[in-house]
Amino acid sequence: MDGYPGSRSTPSGRRRGRTVRRKEMPLWQELPLLLVVAFCLAVLIRTFLVQAFFIPSGSMENTLLVGDRVLVNKVVYDMRDPVRGEIVVFRGTDNWAPEVTEPVSQTFTAKLGRTIGDLVGVSRPGERDFIKRVIGLPGDRVACCDAQGRITVNGESIDEPYVEENSPLDAPANPRQCTSRRFDEVTIPPGEMFVMGDHRLVSQDARCQGPVPIDNVIGRAFVIVWPSSRLTSLSVPDTWKDYDAAHPVAAAPLRRQAPDPVTTALSLPFMLSVGLSVRSGLTFSARRRRLPS
Repeated sequence: MDGYPGSRSTPSGRRRGRTVRRKEMPLWQELPLLLVVAFCLAVLIRTFLVQAFFIPSGSMENTLLVGDRVLVNKVVYDMRDPVRGEIVVFRGTDNWAPEVTEPVSQTFTAKLGRTIGDLVGVSRPGERDFIKRVIGLPGDRVACCDAQGRITVNGESIDEPYVEENSPLDAPANPRQCTSRRFDEVTIPPGEMFVMGDHRLVSQDARCQGPVPIDNVIGRAFVIVWPSSRLTSLSVPDTWKDYDAAHPVAAAPLRRQAPDPVTTALSLPFMLSVGLSVRSGLTFSARRRRLPS
């Protein structure tokens, strides 16, 4: 009988009719790998796309309250220029004094926590980071006030329903403190913007600290995500939509910098490799669930 074909079982024949099981990765190896991939994704998202920003002061009340967390779109201004009425996060110039100067713990644990939090975008902002509303673009003429105490942009009065507590009209002007509502007309230089806080009584902004370069903008705040009871989008108010529709173009060049092609070229392979790693991990998990016990 041994001479007949197929009478003897071969290893290949035994393997042909059954499913080959892949060696499963132990949980103690798989979990750290998934954590590393998740951390890398968080860093990439924070660096290139969206960052969470903590509101440290009351300069934007009652639109934004102390302790709110907003999401900031970091790529929108690589595709277009800022629009009047938008809320933006930016780095202040040397003229801008920090709004919050709370003591910071210097212990190793605190420093490590701040470093990791900064990498994934959930830490407190730096001393030079500010959040304000765009009021004027390059070439605009901004002043205050008209007969009703409103700001004017290019001679047109702007209604601001989001301003809950304004600066007094009779307070004397101070070159380093925005204690007065009144300020002389300012023509915004090319490449800069005029920003103000919604809580004018306490906000230290472009009225007394000067315009800021548009290239200093980190991104646009577009939604409040925490606390959950305050979840809402941060859209442009109708009064600014109407004004921008009549004045769609700034009077002077905005001079935005183009994205760095070298940085983009170097970051894309890393982003693709991380994406492929996640996809392969999901595929492996799906296969493992389908294998017979």
